[in-house]
Amino acid sequence: MITPLEIQNIEFKKSFRGYREDDVDEFLDKVMVDFERLHNENSELKEKLEEMNNNIGKYKNIEETLKKTLIVAQNAADELRSNSMKESEIIIQEAKQKIRDMNADANREINKSQIEYEEVRKEMQIFKTRFKTLLEAQLELVLNNNIE
Repeated sequence: MITPLEIQNIEFKKSFRGYREDDVDEFLDKVMVDFERLHNENSELKEKLEEMNNNIGKYKNIEETLKKTLIVAQNAADELRSNSMKESEIIIQEAKQKIRDMNADANREINKSQIEYEEVRKEMQIFKTRFKTLLEAQLELVLNNNIE
């Protein structure tokens, strides 16, 4: 690419019927000023483009990091949900087992109470029978003693 300095230093050969030297120099000066401005602007734009490309790279890295973080967070949430479900199942199973144990204890107590009730009822029946026998014996004794 031609530089502004090369435009400024260019020398044309002179010929007999050539262009007027002042007009050529004036035009070259204008071209050089415009070209220098465009050259500087182009350099600035290249620097900005490079900076923007670097920023894009940084933003892509940030985006990738955010994606990975989001995936990790989602996995953690899924794992937490899974652990919570497992824990709730364990709690439910323990509660069911506790209810079964309590029912078994209650049934044992009921059976024990029924057995005790039957024993007390039998003892009461035995007591009634003995008491009745005693009373009958006493009545017979009283009746037999009055006759004499």
